[in-house]
Amino acid sequence: MENKESIRVIVSGGGTGGHIFPAISIANALKAMVPDAEILFVGAEGRMEMQRVPAAGYKIIGLPVAGFDRKNLFKNIPVLIKLFKSQMMARKIIKDFKPMVVVGVGGYASGPTLKMAASMGIPTLIQEQNSYAGVTNKLLSKSARRICVAYEGMDRFFPKDKIVLTGNPVRQGLVDAQLSKKEAVEKMGLNPERRTVLIIGGSLGARTMNESVIGNLSIIREAKGVQFVWQTGKYYSDEIKSRLSREAIVPNLKVTDFVSDMASAYAAADLVVSRAGASSISELCVLHKPSILVPSPNVAEDHQTKNAKALSTRGAALFLADADAVSQLVPLAIKTVADDNLLASLGENAGKMAFYDSANVIAKEVLKLAEEYNKK
Repeated sequence: MENKESIRVIVSGGGTGGHIFPAISIANALKAMVPDAEILFVGAEGRMEMQRVPAAGYKIIGLPVAGFDRKNLFKNIPVLIKLFKSQMMARKIIKDFKPMVVVGVGGYASGPTLKMAASMGIPTLIQEQNSYAGVTNKLLSKSARRICVAYEGMDRFFPKDKIVLTGNPVRQGLVDAQLSKKEAVEKMGLNPERRTVLIIGGSLGARTMNESVIGNLSIIREAKGVQFVWQTGKYYSDEIKSRLSREAIVPNLKVTDFVSDMASAYAAADLVVSRAGASSISELCVLHKPSILVPSPNVAEDHQTKNAKALSTRGAALFLADADAVSQLVPLAIKTVADDNLLASLGENAGKMAFYDSANVIAKEVLKLAEEYNKK
């Protein structure tokens, strides 16, 4: 590509790890292909990306954008003011930085940034992580040049000629980790004689998952040959510590507020219990992990249920509704982790749905758009 040294790309979005990890993976892939590429992130003030992106070595500017309150419409007046302000700021950022492409990964900030870029004649690329497209991305897709998706059949939301099936980028460290199960079990301080169930509620934790464990401590304690690793989320950590202090010790339950070494945790796990966020699902597929998916009901358009069903209908995961988790999750996990045939078939089918090179494929699409823009 001509002028490789002068490629400038804005990557916008965030809010949760599920938006931020893919964004950073795409940026890293671009840097590997074009070492001199200039990449600027645009996020939302006060959200997780404002820490995570600089930690990954990239510059980020925050917009004052906030989410709409769908229940109480009067609360949206300040939201609209923030949105207008964010659009004006995004316009100035684009004018100053002069990107050749703007990439949106979902989350509050991507709306105003992509809208302004498109209105200024700059090609935009949307990375839609879910099997069900949200309102913002449907609106942005009208002016987007390319839409990178993780599931088939997304032409029911987007113009078919713009869609590229790429999968979701996963954290590179998970793919590169060459840990054996034995090493991972040792590293995690677990018992090699027992099967391991890993329960993760996402980076912020999940109340339902936590209640499912805490309400079934006696069943866990009695479970022969099984041990649990339970990530509570930092948000719930203190409350759970105080509740556990009033209970008898459960020797086969390892409790942590945050698993920093996910590569070891995944490698040690025979079964993973997880929410059905897009990036968690992509990781489970790439790693061929058997899982029970408990979709969060508190997300826009209930997209996690649709993500989970995309796997469970193909025998690539077990589906459990949030409302049934407290009574059924622990017994189901204990029964599943003891069933060799079921574990093998879930893992194999998950692997069939994996995309292994998503970040590079998306980065190539970004470079194609930059090249077209340069020629103009």
